[in-house]
Amino acid sequence: QVQLVESGVGLVQAGGSLRLACSASGRTNSNYYLAWFRQAPGKEREFVATISWRVDSSYGADSLKGRCTISSDNAKNTVYLQMNSLTPDDTAVYYCAARVRSWAASESQATYDYWGQGTQVTVSS
Repeated sequence: QVQLVESGVGLVQAGGSLRLACSASGRTNSNYYLAWFRQAPGKEREFVATISWRVDSSYGADSLKGRCTISSDNAKNTVYLQMNSLTPDDTAVYYCAARVRSWAASESQATYDYWGQGTQVTVSS
């Protein structure tokens, strides 16, 4: 099993940046993918970015146009999400997820096995 806990600043000004952290525990000594998703009020959960836990492989959603960067610190068992040029449209609950069933990356939330509780990010105009 994998336990995931998200953390980060909850309120950000438009135009600013955020950095979220996802601390993993449990099954952290094998290769699998972690990802960030987000869900805005009244909208479906959407893919943000994904990274391989042990292999140098990561990418973000095309819709975010290069505004996000996902990285990992294996020594700390932590994955980070950096997002820049924030707008109120980025307001959402941000979730961390782990996909252990396969070694392939995925943008589909249905293919992820473990989820964090989510952390609220609000971007004020």
